[in-house]
Amino acid sequence: MNLKKYFLESAEVKTNFIENNAEILHEVIDLINNTIKTWHKLLICGNWWSAADSQHFAAEFLGQYKMQRNALPAIALSTDTSILTAIWNDYGFDIVFSRQVEWLWKAWDILVWISTSWNSMNVIKAVESARAMWIKTVGLLWKWWGKLKDMMDYTLIVPSDNTPRIQECHETIYHTICEEVEIANFTN
Repeated sequence: MNLKKYFLESAEVKTNFIENNAEILHEVIDLINNTIKTWHKLLICGNWWSAADSQHFAAEFLGQYKMQRNALPAIALSTDTSILTAIWNDYGFDIVFSRQVEWLWKAWDILVWISTSWNSMNVIKAVESARAMWIKTVGLLWKWWGKLKDMMDYTLIVPSDNTPRIQECHETIYHTICEEVEIANFTN
């Protein structure tokens, strides 16, 4: 059993990510900071494990990441089972997120999509709805991004096809965003 290999794989994926995405990550952090300063919000979503990541990311914004501070505006679109199942039942699963985007949107909000899949129709429809409503889109994706890379305003591509390593990198990405947003907005 070589347990160290999992940690080395995770570190390698994260190192490769930041070497190829530092500039775009800075742009995303600036975008999020400007969104918060103008009283707009993040709508965050994902399927499967990424749904839990979207909830984690929103919780870091609403609660606290490292600092005692005011809440930051973020909503995870995967949390309300009544809404999800009502939309699914009445309209189909393809619009469980786009329907919420329509309902919660405000121009200049941001839709953050976290994904280890690539052509899920509910993802595509959510991004299409967001773009039609002046909502900027940010994707935390992986190397087989499918249609999403070309649809989104900003994409942070994890260079791996190993789902656990991609998820670990996604978590590091949104933790980095949280920390930088706290520093920018709550330190003198």
